[in-house]
Amino acid sequence: MNIIKKLGVFFTSLFLMLSISVASSFAEKTILFSIKGPGSGNPFWASVEKGAAEEAKKLGVKLIMIAPPQEGDVQAQVNQLEDQIAKGVDAIALAPSDPNALAPIVDDAIKNGIPVVFVDTKGSNEGVTFIGTNNENGAELAAKFICEKTPKGSDVAILTGIESQSTALLRRDGAAKGLKGCGLNIVATQTAEWDTAKARSVTEAILAKNPNIKAIFGSNDNMALGAIQALKDAGMKDITVVGFDATPDAANSILAGEMTATVAQFSYNMGAYGVKYALELANGKKIDPNIDTGTQLVTKENAKDFK
Repeated sequence: MNIIKKLGVFFTSLFLMLSISVASSFAEKTILFSIKGPGSGNPFWASVEKGAAEEAKKLGVKLIMIAPPQEGDVQAQVNQLEDQIAKGVDAIALAPSDPNALAPIVDDAIKNGIPVVFVDTKGSNEGVTFIGTNNENGAELAAKFICEKTPKGSDVAILTGIESQSTALLRRDGAAKGLKGCGLNIVATQTAEWDTAKARSVTEAILAKNPNIKAIFGSNDNMALGAIQALKDAGMKDITVVGFDATPDAANSILAGEMTATVAQFSYNMGAYGVKYALELANGKKIDPNIDTGTQLVTKENAKDFK
């Protein structure tokens, strides 16, 4: 009887130890998600935020979502990251506003056992998974569409984003490759820093020097919409304008017969996948080095799906 009691005590203790171990392994993780700009000012980032928040809720993850007060404010993003990391997080999903400026923080996080994934924009740190669009291929898709709509030899222009960011450079290069490849004449490649008002101003200057322009590629929808405003101001019609992101504003513009097309990248998935795969790393799992969230051409035929 004594032996039976001792065995009972032993197995009870063992069960409790295993229960504690299992519970700790499934304890709520904290994922820090840092994006380049506020969702309130950009539908793209708003969609990323929504995807991240809904995935975090589904997975039972504590999500800390941060963004600088305006897109491209590198120092603000650096300060926010340092502050949150000091408070303690289990993993980081990061859309770096400047990959080189943020590289030391990423290195320090990894050295301290905090795994990192890049979202939307690939960082410069070796061996860190990138989750997002193949931006060069997406821009080539836009260029192919422009080529089909525009007579060979026509003047065209490219509006680029913030050129310290790989996203901007890849879209610029993909568009240039496609447009040159089909025999179009690129008369201007200028940055408007992802911004609608700046794109309007930059496009006005381009049109003043190149009144025969037939097509404009905006590396995001904000800039494409700014280009459309400049074309309206100049009274110019029948100009092909293609954007990138497939925001609701872009979809509505396409349906209204203003913007010609845009390239959809699935920003909601970037947010959701950022949380999902950061959590997998936090739980000691391995993930692929590149996770492509895909692209799709959006025209009048399917724009209602992106409103």
